[in-house]
Amino acid sequence: MDYYALPIANLIEQLSKLPGIGRKTAQRLAFYILEMDTIEVEKLANAITNAKKKIHYCSICCNLTDTDPCHICKDDRRDKSIICVVEGAKDVIAMEKTREYKGLYHVLQGTISPMDNRGPNEIKVKELLNRVYEGEVEEVILATNPTVEGEATALYIAKLLKPLGVKTTRIAHGIPVGGDLEYFDEVTLSKAMENRREL
Repeated sequence: MDYYALPIANLIEQLSKLPGIGRKTAQRLAFYILEMDTIEVEKLANAITNAKKKIHYCSICCNLTDTDPCHICKDDRRDKSIICVVEGAKDVIAMEKTREYKGLYHVLQGTISPMDNRGPNEIKVKELLNRVYEGEVEEVILATNPTVEGEATALYIAKLLKPLGVKTTRIAHGIPVGGDLEYFDEVTLSKAMENRREL
């Protein structure tokens, strides 16, 4: 980093802390930012600062929002008897893009991961249980990712929900539309076989 003036070195350092941004990409972004108009740089800096200041968790579903409750929880047209449990805010967006799901969400803000010292108390499980205790919920759809952590989290939540008498379902995992069997790993194929249905 001796090659750069200190402000450039600091900018590269900060950019390289972002996920998926290596040293070379951070360097490229830093020089791109330096070539931008001052007004555009200020807009970028303000957008980052604004998002950090104004975005918080919805008091109901724990999704990221700038209003409380969030626009999904406030929407009277949503089916309040179904909650879809997802790992993060990006998953809500993915589900919404399908335009198929009309219920509510619960965002865990992560998964149970002993390797990362993240247990059930570090994610929003308690908040989910409180919502179910209120009695309006009839079904909880567990839509965590098909990873070891996602599966463990789904099983843990299902075990907690069982005594509450609420229907608990898991989204199906398997082969994506348009995929060729020869390119899938054994786990994906076995999941697809497990989740097969009658036509």
